[in-house]
Amino acid sequence: MRAILLALVVLAANADMAGAAQEIIGAKDGKDIVTVRNAEQTGSKQALPIFPGISGKTAGAKHLSMLRVVIPPGATAKAHAHKGYESAVYLLQGTVETRYGEGLKKSIVNKAGDFIFIPPDVPHQPTNLSKTEPAIAIVVRNDPDEQEHVVLYPSDERK
Repeated sequence: MRAILLALVVLAANADMAGAAQEIIGAKDGKDIVTVRNAEQTGSKQALPIFPGISGKTAGAKHLSMLRVVIPPGATAKAHAHKGYESAVYLLQGTVETRYGEGLKKSIVNKAGDFIFIPPDVPHQPTNLSKTEPAIAIVVRNDPDEQEHVVLYPSDERK
């Protein structure tokens, strides 16, 4: 009975979102499984399109966020760090060079299938090396408000 009532509440809430692309299924009460379907594209402080899936806002998460990031062909994110939070990245598609560290002097090239760990507070700046295809990644962070602790970092313009 309780499951039926919850389903009716979710259906009513979704009816209010008629025409909206994003659908959230389940209660954000810490007792229900929550599904985020068709995450809505938003912008980021890093100047990249992001699709927040799981976060405090969408799912009631308390300690993590999970999103899809798209780096358009040839694009470079603004240099930034995640103040106090770790990031894990799985590169689904593309080849990305990430400049990182003090002065962004270090560099690593990652390709589809790579798992990447970025420690807290490490400045980094990813660039999609393809001029024709987007790079796509899934990013998980131990911060439920993905953009709240993003700090822009002065980039080195020697490119």
